[in-house]
Amino acid sequence: MESKDTKFGFTNFAETWNGRLAMLGFAIGLATELMTGQGILSQLGLM
Repeated sequence: MESKDTKFGFTNFAETWNGRLAMLGFAIGLATELMTGQGILSQLGLM
């Protein structure tokens, strides 16, 4: 019998990629702040 591995929901596969993308987004946000000298809220015009 075949077992179908789902790729949606709270699976190890989904959570691993979610963590990787969150770390990437944080690193890009930090690098952008260092390059521009402004925080994210200032860049968006909210402050």
